[in-house]
Amino acid sequence: MLNTIAMIFTVFVAGVLIVAAMKPGTFRVQRTRIIHAGPRKIVPLIEDFHAWRSWSPYEKLDPAMKKVLTGAQKGKGAVYAWEGNVKAGAGRMEIIDSSTSQVRIKLDFIKPFATQNVAEFILEPKCGSTNVTWSIQGPSSYLAKVATTFLSMDRLVGRDFEAGLENLKELAEA
Repeated sequence: MLNTIAMIFTVFVAGVLIVAAMKPGTFRVQRTRIIHAGPRKIVPLIEDFHAWRSWSPYEKLDPAMKKVLTGAQKGKGAVYAWEGNVKAGAGRMEIIDSSTSQVRIKLDFIKPFATQNVAEFILEPKCGSTNVTWSIQGPSSYLAKVATTFLSMDRLVGRDFEAGLENLKELAEA
């Protein structure tokens, strides 16, 4: 009986490891929202990290989170570093490109695990409105591949992006 349980467990673990090994080496999560405002009204809310507290769902993860904003006041070169509780973790964002059509952010997580990603906001004007796409992409370590065998990165991060885009929409349309 014990041998059978050990064999089933071994086959299960081997199966998970094989499935993880076959997953892509990168990931991408994105969400899009139509905002009834032009890019010139939306971009300032994205490229100024001071404005993020009014719309980013990540600002609410830890009310006592330590934040340090350095570099440029806004746009290219603006830097936002944070250190918070287990939910917020720790990391650093730097805007590497900003225009009326996109804002690209180098996103480095330190805790709960170190990883380097790129977050991007693409703004496409459409008849008085703007399609705003918020995405994140980066490499998937083997450990991340194992974890995403059980957890959907798209669902976890996607919910936050949907909430953030809804908050951004409310602000830009006000």
